[in-house]
Amino acid sequence: MHEAPLGLIGGTFDPVHYGHLRLAEEAREMLGLAEVRWIPAGRPPHRAVPRVAAAHRLEMVRRAVAGNAAFSVDDAETTSDRPSYTVTTLERLRAEAGQRPLVLLMGADAFLGLPAWHRWRELFELAHIGVATRPGFALSPDEWPAELSKAGAGRLGSDAAVLRTAPAGRIVGFDMTPLSISASLLRAQLAAGSSVRYLLPDPVREYIDRQQLYRN
Repeated sequence: MHEAPLGLIGGTFDPVHYGHLRLAEEAREMLGLAEVRWIPAGRPPHRAVPRVAAAHRLEMVRRAVAGNAAFSVDDAETTSDRPSYTVTTLERLRAEAGQRPLVLLMGADAFLGLPAWHRWRELFELAHIGVATRPGFALSPDEWPAELSKAGAGRLGSDAAVLRTAPAGRIVGFDMTPLSISASLLRAQLAAGSSVRYLLPDPVREYIDRQQLYRN
């Protein structure tokens, strides 16, 4: 048996909100993770440039997770001038972690889009993948894109205990409480001057107000 797995959650967090926080917390509990490390992206190559600078997004994540001892923040991507590829971040973390299991956390939509990621097949060699799904929705390889179904053959597990048996290579789904919150929704509401109270942590909301972020 390996030591308790380390969860990893990456994203632009533009801005971070309760949907991100619940995904990380429910993954920690349901997958038996010792902790979850947050990795804000610096220059994401597969999507539009984030609305606010990396330094602001990093600070918002730090404020969002400050009250949870099981959460930590990795600033390596935000302080780098290179594109933020998940595979290169995992290579760095694997070198640091040795044989400790790593679990890359993502939503079901992101998982189904993996074939568009840079060197995506190598992700299975570097980490397990924990996929957040809505209650009652089962991960089914029959419904995956052909490339993903082939690469994921034999990797899907139904019990989180498999994550402790190897450093990487398995796929495990977990139910997540549905929350209809998105960063794009928050950006639109902030641009319109509407209230975002109770959609993200107060320390994040206060930082956004103080820095006048997401204003038109």
